Amino acid sequence: MSTHSGRDIHQVTFSSYVLHCERLSGTYCNGRLLTLSMGMTTESAKSLVPAAIALFIISWIAPPATAGDTLAQIKSRGTLRCGVSEGIVGFSTKDASGRWSGLNVDFCRAVAAAALGNAEKVTFIPLKASERFPALQSGVIDLLLRNTTWTLGREAGLKVEFAGVLFYDSEAFMVPKAGGARTIAELSGATICVEKGTTHERNLLDHFAANGLTVTPLIIDSAMEVVDAFFAGRCKAYMSDASQLAAARLRSPGGPQAFVILPDRLSKEPFAPAMRRGDADWVTLVRWVLFVLIAAEENGITQDNVRAMRQSARDPAVRRALGESTEFGRALGTDPDWGLRAVQSVGNYGEMFERNLGTHSPLNLERGLNRLWTQGGLMYAPPVR
Repeated sequence: MSTHSGRDIHQVTFSSYVLHCERLSGTYCNGRLLTLSMGMTTESAKSLVPAAIALFIISWIAPPATAGDTLAQIKSRGTLRCGVSEGIVGFSTKDASGRWSGLNVDFCRAVAAAALGNAEKVTFIPLKASERFPALQSGVIDLLLRNTTWTLGREAGLKVEFAGVLFYDSEAFMVPKAGGARTIAELSGATICVEKGTTHERNLLDHFAANGLTVTPLIIDSAMEVVDAFFAGRCKAYMSDASQLAAARLRSPGGPQAFVILPDRLSKEPFAPAMRRGDADWVTLVRWVLFVLIAAEENGITQDNVRAMRQSARDPAVRRALGESTEFGRALGTDPDWGLRAVQSVGNYGEMFERNLGTHSPLNLERGLNRLWTQGGLMYAPPVR
């Protein structure tokens, strides 16, 4: 705590953003009751206040972005603030040089390319699952890409909007290969590791109760820590999205072959980019960046040939989306090349998938439902016209 002009200032550091709260009267800040006691230092607060509570406080004291003006604020700031995971292979991880990569990261870069003309103008903010919605609602981030499932409760209850499905997944269980369970029923009575702030805990309890089974969830507030707890033997199984289990298995002390992911699936988990409600123009831009990446694959447009295809694509609407005319860019609040830049920055959807999750990645996941609709999958873009 520091003093400025005779008034106490509380400083909360959150993912490289410093938010200041003037203590105007007792334990109140801007009319909101705080749980931090008078005289508490930042360090002592960190030791006593869990991250989830700290994020709740931030969500109350940080001024939210003005509804309907997100794109203008991003342009004025010169960077897109994108919320991602702390580190999930294939979706969002940071290498030794500090460079982020993954499917979610690529999509953030595509949006930055469309909105700002430069795919590198992104600030990636790593978040725990329990932190992500407070960060979005408070305006700390503009766009949430953190393996976030599109649900009714989140859309109606948390007042967030989803652009469309970026990745179709489902919940599963990982167990030791040697001596581990082979069915969910064999996990009855077991302690199972789950991450706090996700849909997994409720789905776990609901499934076991519906099938007359018992379970003890071990709930941990960090993706990294829940994996460590499982590998340390604190749980008989680890429940998460199947793709996250595959990523976690790469960290296994005994190698990926020491653990298996059970074939049973508990739920539908459509991961979608999320935004604050109240800015339809921003939602529309993000949504159509996703659709253009999907449509590009369907039309044979790649990172390498996108400029040539602006003139040669069969569908005139596709050529317009790639900047042949000003029609779409003007409607979206960008310039004509928004779609071309999105594809040129990261490739089409198929290229993104294979690079991060598929045959060209350590995960080597099957595309399955993430194939184009013409190939038996669910990836489908409305007409780009």
